[in-house]
Amino acid sequence: MPLPCSKKSIYFVTGSDEAAVKSAASNLADSLVSHSHPFAREIISGTAENVEQAVECILSTIQALLTFPFFQATKLVWLKNVSILTDSVIGRSEAVGSAWEKLQSLLEKGLPENIIFLLSAPEADKRRTFYKAISKLAEVKVCDKPRFGWNATDADISDWLGKKAEQHGLKFTASALDLLTIRIGADTRQAELEFEKLSIALSSQKTDTFITEGLVRELVPTTRESDIFDLSNALLTRNTSHCLESLQQLFFQGERAIGILLAAIIPTLRNLLIVKDLIEPHAPLSLSHAGAFANWLARLPSESVAHLPKKKDGTVSAYVLGRAAMNCARYSLPELKSALSKCLETNRLLISSTLDERIVLTRLLVWITR
Repeated sequence: MPLPCSKKSIYFVTGSDEAAVKSAASNLADSLVSHSHPFAREIISGTAENVEQAVECILSTIQALLTFPFFQATKLVWLKNVSILTDSVIGRSEAVGSAWEKLQSLLEKGLPENIIFLLSAPEADKRRTFYKAISKLAEVKVCDKPRFGWNATDADISDWLGKKAEQHGLKFTASALDLLTIRIGADTRQAELEFEKLSIALSSQKTDTFITEGLVRELVPTTRESDIFDLSNALLTRNTSHCLESLQQLFFQGERAIGILLAAIIPTLRNLLIVKDLIEPHAPLSLSHAGAFANWLARLPSESVAHLPKKKDGTVSAYVLGRAAMNCARYSLPELKSALSKCLETNRLLISSTLDERIVLTRLLVWITR
């Protein structure tokens, strides 16, 4: 005879972070029933492409919950990676809703003794009747994506990635963490994959304890945004070979020279010039990371920083300028002014001449970083 269910026999893992939900559910399943007992767990896929499949997986779950375990004292029934609790056409189907009601009724009456139920459902819709019911019946673990807010900066994402890396026992150099931030952003699933990859690579390099920018550049895949960052970073560090590599990659992705000039080269040189001009009258500035530049700016009179570029919320782009501040000693003021003049000349060439745009930009980058 079924007994009233305790929360220790029903578990619900959900949240907006799909990767974290899958990981947490897998770890929970392992803690509830060992892998060494194959007959002690029954896994039912919660992924359905139509209403019929959705109803079938729910009814199969009910059947599994009513089947006593073989050879083992305890059985885990895991309805895994459920996609039919989302706000979708299938999820709103009356037939699917009716099937959920049957499962809810079983859980409320009580499961057979020694039966454990685990439901993992990324991005489940909290408005669903079954969601509300199981949230009361089960031990619930919510795995949501980080919420940075509408005015979040790369520094916020970088701090979050740094903390996630520490949880994996990884340490990044400042430049490596900056590059990782641009390449993967706040994508937790991608972050987990890259941390695992970088951890394996680091373990084979017995001389290094920190993950370097070179290792991130080699192992973490690029995007258009990260390639623009790579070019900007190569300009900041005055690294000609990296400049040309990044330029080649952007051309390979189909970018046009005028876009590269306006989106990556000119903004980087402008930030270097602004920061160089701001810092020179003061004592030499030593920054351990780009975010620290905001503290230095806060000590300056408001009229000294009124001309600095700002974000959409009206605050100064301290993190971007901080990256420029960490590298502006590599250039002199006359060099930066000449570089921007050269960019104007290059802009005219790209618009009016018949020269190959690859050659034009290559010459510009070599001239600037020479």
